[in-house]
Amino acid sequence: MAISQRTLQETTTNLSGDDVLARAKSFFANRPSLYSTFLDMEGPGFASFRGQGGEELIIAVVPADAGAGTRVTGSSYLFDMQISRFFSTLPPVSAS
Repeated sequence: MAISQRTLQETTTNLSGDDVLARAKSFFANRPSLYSTFLDMEGPGFASFRGQGGEELIIAVVPADAGAGTRVTGSSYLFDMQISRFFSTLPPVSAS
């Protein structure tokens, strides 16, 4: 995977943005100690976490095009694998 694909990842889910952010707060706070993070900042549509060595991890949400779920973006230099794992826990948008 190219570095640009690892540092910025995106998926679409049928969950609301608020539900995605609530799940992110729980998921990243409960990781094993090496990859655990704490909530740094949050606002409408995003949550920012800090982890090992001050590394930042950001999860952002916006409504997907044509109202088909929620587009979720994750960005980090160090926690790319954990973002992928988090994305795998989100239910996909149902095919219509």
